[in-house]
Amino acid sequence: MSTPDVLPATLTITPWADPVIDALGHDPRSAYVEQYWLGILGPSTTWLLRRLATGLERHPDGFELPLVETARSLGLGTKGGRHSPFMRSLGRCAQFGLAQFCGAAGLAVRRRLPPLNRHQVDRLPPELQEAHREWQEQDLRVPTVEAERRRARRLAITLYELGDDLEHAERQLHRWRFHPAMAREAALWARDRHLAAAAASSASGGSVGSTAPERPGEAERPDPPEAHPPETHVSHDLGGDAA
Repeated sequence: MSTPDVLPATLTITPWADPVIDALGHDPRSAYVEQYWLGILGPSTTWLLRRLATGLERHPDGFELPLVETARSLGLGTKGGRHSPFMRSLGRCAQFGLAQFCGAAGLAVRRRLPPLNRHQVDRLPPELQEAHREWQEQDLRVPTVEAERRRARRLAITLYELGDDLEHAERQLHRWRFHPAMAREAALWARDRHLAAAAASSASGGSVGSTAPERPGEAERPDPPEAHPPETHVSHDLGGDAA
Protein backbone atom coordinates (compact mmCIF):
# COMPACT_ATOMS: atom_id res chain seq x y z
CA MET A 1 0.00 0.00 0.00
CA SER A 2 1.38 3.44 -0.95
CA THR A 3 1.70 6.43 1.37
CA PRO A 4 -1.78 7.75 2.24
CA ASP A 5 -2.61 11.27 1.06
CA VAL A 6 -3.50 12.32 4.61
CA LEU A 7 -2.04 10.79 7.74
CA PRO A 8 -3.57 10.92 11.25
CA ALA A 9 -1.89 12.65 14.17
CA THR A 10 -0.41 9.30 15.23
CA LEU A 11 0.51 6.05 13.48
CA THR A 12 0.17 2.66 15.13
CA ILE A 13 3.56 1.00 14.65
CA THR A 14 3.60 -2.81 14.67
CA PRO A 15 6.35 -5.32 13.88
CA TRP A 16 6.39 -6.78 10.36
CA ALA A 17 7.15 -10.43 11.03
CA ASP A 18 9.36 -12.15 8.47
CA PRO A 19 11.09 -15.29 9.81
CA VAL A 20 13.92 -15.19 7.24
CA ILE A 21 14.86 -11.51 7.51
CA ASP A 22 14.16 -11.43 11.25
CA ALA A 23 16.78 -14.15 11.67
CA LEU A 24 19.31 -13.13 9.03
CA GLY A 25 18.89 -9.38 8.56
CA HIS A 26 20.62 -6.37 10.09
CA ASP A 27 19.50 -4.16 12.96
CA PRO A 28 18.75 -0.66 11.58
CA ARG A 29 21.25 0.67 14.14
CA SER A 30 24.03 -1.67 12.98
CA ALA A 31 27.27 -0.76 11.25
CA TYR A 32 26.13 -2.60 8.12
CA VAL A 33 23.09 -0.34 7.71
CA GLU A 34 25.12 2.79 8.39
CA GLN A 35 27.82 1.83 5.91
CA TYR A 36 25.77 0.35 3.07
CA TRP A 37 22.04 1.16 3.41
CA LEU A 38 22.60 4.82 4.32
CA GLY A 39 23.58 5.81 0.79
CA ILE A 40 20.54 3.99 -0.63
CA LEU A 41 17.90 5.24 1.81
CA GLY A 42 19.28 8.66 2.69
CA PRO A 43 19.97 9.93 6.23
CA SER A 44 16.40 10.94 7.10
CA THR A 45 14.90 7.55 6.28
CA THR A 46 17.76 5.74 8.02
CA TRP A 47 17.29 7.77 11.20
CA LEU A 48 13.53 7.19 11.06
CA LEU A 49 14.05 3.41 10.82
CA ARG A 50 16.44 3.57 13.78
CA ARG A 51 13.85 5.44 15.80
CA LEU A 52 11.18 2.87 14.91
CA ALA A 53 13.52 -0.03 15.78
CA THR A 54 14.16 1.47 19.22
CA GLY A 55 10.42 1.89 19.75
CA LEU A 56 9.72 -1.74 18.85
CA GLU A 57 12.53 -2.89 21.12
CA ARG A 58 10.87 -1.09 24.03
CA HIS A 59 7.33 -2.08 22.97
CA PRO A 60 7.57 -5.42 21.09
CA ASP A 61 3.82 -5.59 20.46
CA GLY A 62 3.65 -2.10 18.95
CA PHE A 63 3.28 1.53 19.96
CA GLU A 64 1.76 4.85 18.94
CA LEU A 65 4.04 7.21 17.00
CA PRO A 66 3.14 10.94 17.19
CA LEU A 67 3.98 12.17 13.70
CA VAL A 68 4.56 15.90 14.18
CA GLU A 69 6.65 15.37 17.32
CA THR A 70 8.69 12.63 15.64
CA ALA A 71 9.28 14.75 12.52
CA ARG A 72 10.53 17.66 14.61
CA SER A 73 12.82 15.44 16.68
CA LEU A 74 14.41 14.20 13.44
CA GLY A 75 14.72 17.72 12.03
CA LEU A 76 12.14 17.07 9.30
CA GLY A 77 9.31 19.29 8.19
CA THR A 78 5.68 18.21 7.88
CA LYS A 79 4.39 21.03 5.70
CA GLY A 80 3.48 20.14 2.15
CA GLY A 81 1.26 17.13 2.77
CA ARG A 82 2.48 13.91 1.21
CA HIS A 83 5.42 15.78 -0.33
CA SER A 84 6.82 16.97 3.01
CA PRO A 85 10.28 15.68 4.03
CA PHE A 86 8.81 13.49 6.77
CA MET A 87 6.19 11.97 4.48
CA ARG A 88 8.86 11.28 1.86
CA SER A 89 10.89 9.41 4.49
CA LEU A 90 7.86 7.30 5.39
CA GLY A 91 7.27 6.68 1.70
CA ARG A 92 10.84 5.52 1.16
CA CYS A 93 10.47 3.00 3.97
CA ALA A 94 7.58 1.49 2.04
CA GLN A 95 9.28 1.91 -1.35
CA PHE A 96 12.22 -0.25 -0.30
CA GLY A 97 10.05 -2.88 1.36
CA LEU A 98 11.13 -1.99 4.88
CA ALA A 99 7.65 -1.00 6.07
CA GLN A 100 4.10 -1.25 4.80
CA PHE A 101 1.07 0.87 5.54
CA CYS A 102 -1.87 -0.93 7.14
CA GLY A 103 -4.98 1.08 6.49
CA ALA A 104 -4.97 4.82 7.14
CA ALA A 105 -3.41 4.75 10.60
CA GLY A 106 -1.07 1.76 10.79
CA LEU A 107 2.50 1.01 9.74
CA ALA A 108 4.12 -2.44 9.95
CA VAL A 109 7.90 -2.09 10.20
CA ARG A 110 10.71 -4.60 9.76
CA ARG A 111 12.85 -5.01 12.86
CA ARG A 112 15.77 -5.92 10.61
CA LEU A 113 16.87 -4.89 7.13
CA PRO A 114 17.94 -7.41 4.48
CA PRO A 115 21.37 -7.30 2.87
CA LEU A 116 21.58 -5.12 -0.23
CA ASN A 117 20.71 -6.89 -3.46
CA ARG A 118 22.97 -6.75 -6.52
CA HIS A 119 21.22 -3.76 -8.07
CA GLN A 120 21.56 -1.78 -4.85
CA VAL A 121 25.23 -2.71 -4.44
CA ASP A 122 25.87 -1.48 -7.99
CA ARG A 123 24.58 1.96 -6.95
CA LEU A 124 27.24 2.31 -4.24
CA PRO A 125 30.54 4.17 -4.83
CA PRO A 126 33.32 1.85 -6.06
CA GLU A 127 35.10 1.80 -2.69
CA LEU A 128 31.90 0.74 -0.91
CA GLN A 129 31.22 -1.91 -3.53
CA GLU A 130 34.64 -3.38 -2.78
CA ALA A 131 34.03 -3.14 0.97
CA HIS A 132 30.70 -4.93 0.54
CA ARG A 133 32.40 -7.69 -1.47
CA GLU A 134 34.94 -8.14 1.34
CA TRP A 135 32.10 -8.22 3.87
CA GLN A 136 30.39 -11.00 1.89
CA GLU A 137 33.59 -13.04 1.93
CA GLN A 138 34.02 -12.52 5.66
CA ASP A 139 30.36 -13.40 6.18
CA LEU A 140 31.20 -17.02 5.40
CA ARG A 141 33.24 -17.12 8.61
CA VAL A 142 30.73 -15.58 11.06
CA PRO A 143 28.62 -17.70 13.48
CA THR A 144 25.45 -19.26 12.16
CA VAL A 145 21.97 -18.43 13.46
CA GLU A 146 21.94 -21.80 15.22
CA ALA A 147 25.19 -20.93 16.99
CA GLU A 148 23.68 -17.65 18.22
CA ARG A 149 20.57 -19.50 19.36
CA ARG A 150 22.66 -21.95 21.41
CA ARG A 151 24.57 -19.02 22.88
CA ALA A 152 21.34 -17.26 23.89
CA ARG A 153 20.01 -20.46 25.47
CA ARG A 154 23.18 -21.01 27.50
CA LEU A 155 22.99 -17.48 28.87
CA ALA A 156 19.24 -17.80 29.56
CA ILE A 157 19.58 -21.07 31.51
CA THR A 158 22.35 -19.54 33.61
CA LEU A 159 20.13 -16.54 34.38
CA TYR A 160 17.41 -18.94 35.56
CA GLU A 161 19.86 -20.77 37.78
CA LEU A 162 20.78 -17.42 39.31
CA GLY A 163 17.13 -16.75 40.18
CA ASP A 164 15.82 -14.72 37.26
CA ASP A 165 12.28 -15.35 35.99
CA LEU A 166 11.03 -15.35 32.38
CA GLU A 167 10.53 -11.59 32.15
CA HIS A 168 13.89 -10.69 33.67
CA ALA A 169 15.80 -13.27 31.62
CA GLU A 170 14.22 -12.07 28.37
CA ARG A 171 14.86 -8.43 29.23
CA GLN A 172 18.51 -9.16 30.02
CA LEU A 173 18.96 -10.91 26.67
CA HIS A 174 17.45 -7.83 25.00
CA ARG A 175 20.02 -5.68 26.78
CA TRP A 176 22.72 -7.97 25.41
CA ARG A 177 21.32 -7.16 21.95
CA PHE A 178 19.93 -10.54 20.99
CA HIS A 179 17.06 -10.26 18.52
CA PRO A 180 13.69 -10.06 20.38
CA ALA A 181 12.41 -13.29 18.82
CA MET A 182 15.60 -15.15 19.73
CA ALA A 183 15.60 -13.69 23.26
CA ARG A 184 12.00 -14.78 23.78
CA GLU A 185 12.63 -18.28 22.45
CA ALA A 186 15.74 -18.72 24.60
CA ALA A 187 14.00 -17.47 27.75
CA LEU A 188 11.02 -19.81 27.20
CA TRP A 189 13.35 -22.74 26.50
CA ALA A 190 15.32 -22.04 29.68
CA ARG A 191 12.14 -21.73 31.76
CA ASP A 192 10.76 -25.05 30.49
CA ARG A 193 14.13 -26.74 31.02
CA HIS A 194 14.37 -25.35 34.55
CA LEU A 195 10.80 -26.40 35.46
CA ALA A 196 11.35 -29.89 34.05
CA ALA A 197 14.52 -30.30 36.11
CA ALA A 198 12.72 -29.05 39.23
CA ALA A 199 9.85 -31.49 38.68
CA ALA A 200 12.22 -34.40 38.14
CA SER A 201 14.16 -33.51 41.27
CA SER A 202 10.98 -33.22 43.34
CA ALA A 203 9.76 -36.60 42.14
CA SER A 204 13.07 -38.22 43.08
CA GLY A 205 13.36 -36.38 46.38
CA GLY A 206 16.65 -34.79 45.42
CA SER A 207 17.77 -31.24 44.84
CA VAL A 208 17.59 -29.40 41.57
CA GLY A 209 20.83 -29.83 39.69
CA SER A 210 22.27 -27.92 36.81
CA THR A 211 19.99 -27.92 33.78
CA ALA A 212 22.48 -26.48 31.33
CA PRO A 213 24.66 -28.61 29.05
CA GLU A 214 27.46 -26.12 29.67
CA ARG A 215 27.72 -23.09 31.93
CA PRO A 216 29.28 -19.71 31.18
CA GLY A 217 30.18 -19.33 34.87
CA GLU A 218 29.61 -20.81 38.28
CA ALA A 219 28.40 -18.65 41.16
CA GLU A 220 28.33 -15.33 39.37
CA ARG A 221 26.20 -13.81 36.63
CA PRO A 222 27.65 -14.48 33.19
CA ASP A 223 29.69 -11.77 31.59
CA PRO A 224 27.60 -9.82 29.07
CA PRO A 225 28.20 -10.54 25.39
CA GLU A 226 29.66 -7.87 23.15
CA ALA A 227 27.61 -4.67 22.85
CA HIS A 228 26.74 -5.81 19.34
CA PRO A 229 27.10 -9.62 19.12
CA PRO A 230 28.06 -10.96 15.68
CA GLU A 231 25.12 -10.89 13.32
CA THR A 232 24.42 -13.66 10.86
CA HIS A 233 24.14 -12.53 7.29
CA VAL A 234 23.46 -14.01 3.92
CA SER A 235 25.33 -13.20 0.74
CA HIS A 236 22.44 -13.82 -1.63
CA ASP A 237 19.58 -11.42 -2.36
CA LEU A 238 16.66 -11.32 0.10
CA GLY A 239 14.95 -8.18 -1.15
CA GLY A 240 13.70 -7.01 -4.50
CA ASP A 241 15.23 -4.30 -6.63
CA ALA A 242 14.59 -0.75 -5.56
CA ALA A 243 11.58 0.87 -7.12
